[in-house]
Amino acid sequence: MIRMQGKLPREVYVACSGGVDSMATVDFLSNNHNVTICFFNHRTDTSDEAHEFITWYCHKTNTPLMLGVLNTERPKETSPEEYWRNERYKFFHSINAPVITAHHLDDCVETWVWSSMHGTGKIIPYRNKNVIRPFRGTRKRDFEMWADLKNVDFVEDDTNNDTCYTRNYIRHEMMPNVLRVNPGIHKTIAKKVKEDEHTTQPII
Repeated sequence: MIRMQGKLPREVYVACSGGVDSMATVDFLSNNHNVTICFFNHRTDTSDEAHEFITWYCHKTNTPLMLGVLNTERPKETSPEEYWRNERYKFFHSINAPVITAHHLDDCVETWVWSSMHGTGKIIPYRNKNVIRPFRGTRKRDFEMWADLKNVDFVEDDTNNDTCYTRNYIRHEMMPNVLRVNPGIHKTIAKKVKEDEHTTQPII
């Protein structure tokens, strides 16, 4: 079941990659909110394909679309992952409205595992300026079930299986071992997310 934290205004912008999580979020929020899709093109082949898909989807469903395009050069000392994320968030922060992401509980677990190795043990925050993450208590499988039930269109990003990227390495190489050692880790992190709800303020 998709579970949303906090209250959102009627008009929302949804950060969308074209993947199952963000497209299920678009479909879910469209039931009670006026949604504008936000897409940032990283100027890669995969991002260009997602751009084409999202343009098609917005035309099909008459959903407003706000586009951002990468237009700077990556500093040599910055990894592609970090660079793309920084530029993407600059785009989101330039929007004068709440921008909703599809970050879910599985993302929170992966972030906690990785950050714990660096001594911080933090979860993904509910809010970063105007960027809101109200689905941290939802499992990825719930987004997948919603997409299947509602016949939601989405695209698969092949780079999600490339373990050269840190997040993918954590997901595909580390997490299976973490779950063997601690199969209840999602419940543990879900409690942290629940506790964090007490500091969540309505975005209205």
